[in-house]
Amino acid sequence: MNLIETLIGKLQTHPKRFVFTDGTDPRVLQAARQIVTRKMGVPFLLGDRSLVKETAEKLGIATKGIRIIEPARSSDIDLFCEDLKSLPKFQSLTEDELRSRAAESPIFATLMLRRNQAEALISGATTRASSALRALFQIVGTQPGVKTASSLLLIDMEAKEVGIHGALFLGDCGVIPDPTPEQLADIAITTASLAHHLTDARPKVAMLSYTTHGNPRRPEIAKVQEATAIAKEKARHVGFDVDIDGDLQVDAALDRATALIKDTEESPVAGQANILIFPDLNSGNIASKLIHLLSGANKYGQIIMGLNSPAAEISRGATAHDILGAAAIVGCQAIDHRLML
Repeated sequence: MNLIETLIGKLQTHPKRFVFTDGTDPRVLQAARQIVTRKMGVPFLLGDRSLVKETAEKLGIATKGIRIIEPARSSDIDLFCEDLKSLPKFQSLTEDELRSRAAESPIFATLMLRRNQAEALISGATTRASSALRALFQIVGTQPGVKTASSLLLIDMEAKEVGIHGALFLGDCGVIPDPTPEQLADIAITTASLAHHLTDARPKVAMLSYTTHGNPRRPEIAKVQEATAIAKEKARHVGFDVDIDGDLQVDAALDRATALIKDTEESPVAGQANILIFPDLNSGNIASKLIHLLSGANKYGQIIMGLNSPAAEISRGATAHDILGAAAIVGCQAIDHRLML
């Protein structure tokens, strides 16, 4: 059984409420139907009710069990306007401007999270990432002690000897263009934390570079080595049992034979990494797309890390299955870890 099916099983025992910002999109409707059919929880679709119903009818999708909300007509709009008004980024807006902003799907969905009317948010099917991310950062904010919000991709492969029974966690592939060593360390810890939460496996984090334990006189190598040291100290400080090593080339991180050739016998990560942390957004984004396109592996995300509430920013090219997988991840993110075991 792959990881997503395992997570769906967890949600059948501990169902959650999911809010989708792109409720009229056919793929979102298909994913929402699966959430209901598979008893994962309750999907809330934001959008024009008549258009959602019309699209569902054309696709032959029953809407029973799916909640449809038109933000501008919602009975919560006044309450949400008050919530917005209390936030620094929105305090200068007029009443009409507040109402207009509160009715925007990304903001309305984020306010639902803030009010605990939903446990997980999924956006991005039809909109650029910036609009949903901005709302999340402004309204939900980051977890205590986390300075850096980033993103995670789950790659679920047929090759079960790789990662955690075929599951590889990749970060950051979607948010921070050129992270500092401190940010890279935050990315490593938050990514490892979610991987452990979802799988209960010991995280083995490879801080990737184009060298394996290379010369720190090169600034790009020094950055990864410094980030590795910071991440190890962060993990030690919070009592997080995790293996971290870097700099490592990706072949040394994943392939045991290559790791031995490159003199990494003492590394607890080399040849057995299940979490790959990329040095910048260029490498992370390119690598994740290459893996997906060339291997045919399933790709789920981006999962936004470090926020106070679970959220996913999916690709506009995502399939209904990709959306369902992202929902399963953020839904399980909302489950208490003790209940995941």
